[in-house]
Amino acid sequence: MRGGSGAAAGARRGAGGLRARAPSAPGAMLSLVFLCARRLVSHRPAARRALDLLPAELYPVLFQAAFLDGRTLTLRDIVGMWPFPVLSFPRLLGRRDRHPLLREKPSKLGVQAVILAVVAHLRRALEESGSGASERRCRLRLLDMTGLQDADRGPEGMSLWSGTVALAKACVEVSKHRNECLKRGSKRRKGASGASAAPQPLGVEIRADLFVNGTSFGILRDALQTGAAGPLRLKCRDFHAEELSVAGTVALLESLEPSGVRRVDLRFNNLGLAGLCAVLPHLARFTDLLSLKLPYSNVDVRRLAAGTDAGLRCLAAQLGRLPCLQELNMGSSRLSGKLRQLLGDLQAPLASLELAFCYLLPGDLAFLSQSLHAPALRKLDLSGHDFSENLLQSLRRLLEEASASLLHLDLMECRLTDARLEALLPALCRCSRLRCLGLFGNPLSTPGLKTLLRETAVLPDLRLVVYPYPTDCYNREPPRPPSDDAVDEERFAAVNAELCRMLASSGRADAVWTTSLYRHGALDYFSL
Repeated sequence: MRGGSGAAAGARRGAGGLRARAPSAPGAMLSLVFLCARRLVSHRPAARRALDLLPAELYPVLFQAAFLDGRTLTLRDIVGMWPFPVLSFPRLLGRRDRHPLLREKPSKLGVQAVILAVVAHLRRALEESGSGASERRCRLRLLDMTGLQDADRGPEGMSLWSGTVALAKACVEVSKHRNECLKRGSKRRKGASGASAAPQPLGVEIRADLFVNGTSFGILRDALQTGAAGPLRLKCRDFHAEELSVAGTVALLESLEPSGVRRVDLRFNNLGLAGLCAVLPHLARFTDLLSLKLPYSNVDVRRLAAGTDAGLRCLAAQLGRLPCLQELNMGSSRLSGKLRQLLGDLQAPLASLELAFCYLLPGDLAFLSQSLHAPALRKLDLSGHDFSENLLQSLRRLLEEASASLLHLDLMECRLTDARLEALLPALCRCSRLRCLGLFGNPLSTPGLKTLLRETAVLPDLRLVVYPYPTDCYNREPPRPPSDDAVDEERFAAVNAELCRMLASSGRADAVWTTSLYRHGALDYFSL
């Protein structure tokens, strides 16, 4: 077991140190310092007395133990006396895709306890500022909650939406309390000098990923507008908006602090070309923007409506004004024959391009193969295309051009038969760095899957393959869209076991072959 050496390392690393291994993992070895911290936080009165006496370097491991064991009241006490300027969830609790403490899900009660503790700290600071007293020990200036919430949260986890609402309400509450304290302080200090300005407490900045829809629009708008200069400031890293109007989307984008925004994800907003052309000019202020996701935006260049060409030119021009852009998602936009026009103004090559269900033509893939983007692509999603002979040939050329860089390839629901996949395999196997391959929803048989496994066993980094239910495992004609409703479970279990045996015999027992889209959805460009 690790003992004092772990504590010393934590002292050197400050708030980011003293990581303990996940107690939920069977057989995991816990450090002695973590076990002691767990025992202490289980008894709140003792923990409260000890906080005044313990050295600062032990606070991180106390936070970990209290958070993981659900000791919410003790957690609030720890945050209320946090001795470092920074409290970082990613550093203290890790990331789920990189052996984190949070193996199951982020605790909703734990997250709420931290937010409440920060609010209580600022309320006390405002009261002390108004009265002239000061007994503050908490040194917190930055709370980093980025990357914490997950869509696969479970019943006890906190969704990105509910986390955003909780943070927004906290900002509004602290801002209102500050105004009340200013009014009271103004009345007390008015005298011969007429001075009425109250000393301001040092504020706390919260960095977070935000998700908003029509229901939460009002509270987030208020938080961003009233908290911009307030004691609790909300700073966004990844911004997700769903089902908002053009005006609502623009209002929130204009309220965000530009620095630090790395992703904007606008989906199911039915913006169309005209709406996108109205929204995208407001992204130019985000000079750090790396990722732009615009799926389900109701774009269809096949329509012969007036203004379609002008709208596409406008959209392309706005994309060209994003100099740092690395990831673009235009999923479910009908872009037939227009990919060159759409991407032609980009200043730098894309590393991630998602064009699922975009009705691309062979000429589109031919352009992509010859573009500056192909040799830079790390993630490519071309799901939902019918890879018949003409389109398949273009795909082969594209994979050859991207083979040196490609890490993640999605070809789901592409009507890839055994024969088409076999024709694609030589180009696929040239992608020597490939880590993830998504083939769910294709009409592949068990022999076809075995051929795929044998041929791709040479790819040393391929760790995840999401494969379809084999056509010979269905009791009737495979349904569209793909479903496990008609799968013969006994037959499929035998196929799955055979694939596992083949992986083991080829020395690839470390690879995961699964039909679960749950695993697949967790892979993000920023985690590649």
